[in-house]
Amino acid sequence: MSDTPLPRQKNLRADSAWILYQILECGRSSRDCLAQVQRRHGPRDNAWIQEMTMGVLRRLPVLQYWLRQLLDKPLKGKKKILEHLILLGFYQIAFSRVSPHAAVGETVNAAPYLGGVSLKGLVNAVLRNFQRSEIHLQPLNDELLNSGLPKWLYKQILACYNEQTAEIVEQTNSVAPIWLRVNRRQLSREEFTAALEQQGLTYQIPEHHPDAVLLTSRGDVQALPGFAKGWFAVQDGAAQLAAHYLAPGAGERILDCCAAPGGKTGHIMELQPALGACIALDSDEHRLKRVTENMQRLGHQPTVLHGDAGQPTAWWDGKPFDRILLDAPCSATGVIRRHADIRWLRNAKDIEQLVAIQQTLLETLWPLLKSGGTLLYATCSILPQENRQQISQFLARHNDAQLDPILPEETPEKPGRQILPGEQQMDGFYYARLVKS
Repeated sequence: MSDTPLPRQKNLRADSAWILYQILECGRSSRDCLAQVQRRHGPRDNAWIQEMTMGVLRRLPVLQYWLRQLLDKPLKGKKKILEHLILLGFYQIAFSRVSPHAAVGETVNAAPYLGGVSLKGLVNAVLRNFQRSEIHLQPLNDELLNSGLPKWLYKQILACYNEQTAEIVEQTNSVAPIWLRVNRRQLSREEFTAALEQQGLTYQIPEHHPDAVLLTSRGDVQALPGFAKGWFAVQDGAAQLAAHYLAPGAGERILDCCAAPGGKTGHIMELQPALGACIALDSDEHRLKRVTENMQRLGHQPTVLHGDAGQPTAWWDGKPFDRILLDAPCSATGVIRRHADIRWLRNAKDIEQLVAIQQTLLETLWPLLKSGGTLLYATCSILPQENRQQISQFLARHNDAQLDPILPEETPEKPGRQILPGEQQMDGFYYARLVKS
């Protein structure tokens, strides 16, 4: 579907509907769309826009089910965006703190901003019918619709996890907590939490994460003490395990593949100040700028390289690495609670392509590793074909690859640690550690 320009005049609900249209009809990421819209609103309105749009994406199957009952004919062409405005109205009435009166009135008033002057009456009629019929209060006994997930993904989770499906779905639709990683090169965790307490901010100290602080009060991260000084990075607890599992040693040469935006690179350098070299590689030049910005703020100086990990002849100097972190491109099905749009931007065919890319990267990077060196494979996926199956097949193909278990129960047939969304408040993640014999 063709791109629709941002409404010329700003309007809270029209801009929110525009974001939904861009994601669901044009395949754009929420990060890009939100950034474009939020430049013209203040912090309070931006928080509302984010809450409402992400809420619609989490509840989309149910909202669309209601829409099909109340809208006689689907809207087409340039009018299609008004369906997204109606979905936003449904969400406000059914799932938000917005008063029904304001939800209907303000949503109808937003229609002209989207070129829908002639359809104000239709939007009004559908929303008032929705409110009057109380369709949202009637029980809906459909696990797929209630899951808020596309059919292909729900079926895959059900096939892979069976009895755990309900818990995975619940966690996937929850709001992710804010994890911070204290920069131990700058200050101790105790010094940082003392600074939080001085500002009246509440937090938890999670187990098994020596550098982590879990915020229990939400707000602007850049307003936290020491942000500009590089006291901390925002990084989920599952992602914070990477540097520990990699266990970089003094004088070693480290490659961090697919490194952007640089969270794991920074942590590697904080854990081991005496590295021989740390190379942060990524194929996306735009995202590499974020690596450089983040490293400057945190006070680290890795070698930042623009290059495709699958084509090392273009960037590799021929010196083998002691350790390689391959944070592989993946479906990101473990971080949907953090990025609600992922569920609608992915499809089943994408998984096959991603599995092929992951296999290529493993095969290409393995020769770059020293004998006795370690490769840590990581994804933010919960799908076995990207994770355990991928690593099990790699081990079967390579006699010089041995599993270095992270958990005692690992076997070459069932390698690695699979973290599910919400486990110890972490995102869904997978790690497997291989040693070159």
